Amino acid sequence: MMIRLLLVLGMVMTAVPLAAKPLIFAHRGASAWLPEETLAAYEKAIADGADFIEPDLVPTKDGMLVARHESNITETTDVAAHPEFAARKVVKVIDGRRQEGWFTEDFTLAELKTLRAKERLGALRPESMSHDGQFEVATFDEIVALAARSGKRVGLIPEIKHPTYFAGVGLDLAGKLIAAIKASDYLRRAPVIVQCFEIATLKRLHRELAGMGNVALLQLIQSSDVKQPADVVAEGGALTFDEMVAPKGLAEIATYAQWIGPPLRRVIPLDAEGNSGAPAALIADAHKAGLKVGVFTFRPENQFLPANLRHGDTGARWPQGMIADVRSFVAAGVDGFFTDDPALGRAAVEGDPLK
Repeated sequence: MMIRLLLVLGMVMTAVPLAAKPLIFAHRGASAWLPEETLAAYEKAIADGADFIEPDLVPTKDGMLVARHESNITETTDVAAHPEFAARKVVKVIDGRRQEGWFTEDFTLAELKTLRAKERLGALRPESMSHDGQFEVATFDEIVALAARSGKRVGLIPEIKHPTYFAGVGLDLAGKLIAAIKASDYLRRAPVIVQCFEIATLKRLHRELAGMGNVALLQLIQSSDVKQPADVVAEGGALTFDEMVAPKGLAEIATYAQWIGPPLRRVIPLDAEGNSGAPAALIADAHKAGLKVGVFTFRPENQFLPANLRHGDTGARWPQGMIADVRSFVAAGVDGFFTDDPALGRAAVEGDPLK
């Protein structure tokens, strides 16, 4: 196994020529090192060489946009330790999935600011977990201000989360983001890519942000175990994600978006043993339709790597494996990628050795 691993690493890290450098999207910040979606994680991501930083946007009760992976904040904040909010624990069904916990849409921004972030993957990321309790829930405005004062031309790549669900409870996420982009001097100039799994929301942004040359749109694609976008389900439609990544579907996406964002293994699948296989046709098909491809998500722990790129314990970090995995996608022609560790992403695309 070790001999095979070294051969694969050597082939990918030295022999395979790198394509034009893809963009590095910091997935919720430098979330391999600091609690995700916090200002500290975004600041480190910028310092580590990210081209874009990604906030997942969910609403507060009073209509503010905040950055959390989901509106259910049970796993990402210390809300359970606040007895004053105990009665707000509820059960909800969001996009067909039953969830129990505390949800941002039931809190005002002032209330959320009394909470502190915590690491969601603590068993894998003890360094990040050591910062539990230190950072507030960040607003979108605060993240934009951080990017603006960084002195770098860092882009924003926000994801609009569950817009159909939130519209059903009277919260218009797309409208709030459109207003924020138009009102911000920085967001009118800096590179912005807005992403969403739902089609209708992206089509709305395509209409309402027309003429803003710095803004692009990215249609997110789920893995094959999720069949349809939530807005298609809500409308009783038949379109599936599998159909969306076929040539006809890609041509339709190109009428309202400039990017697609598929999961890694739709682009380079794994074989029956979990090893990295040959690239699928998706990148070539997307490029033929005039679309760029930004894949998600590279992580530096063994359990997220193909079996042939792992080394050591399942939960251990193996930076060389992630770098090798990234470089296989670069060689396949990917235009951008999301990663929890932007420093490793930068090393991969620059050809830098690990320090």
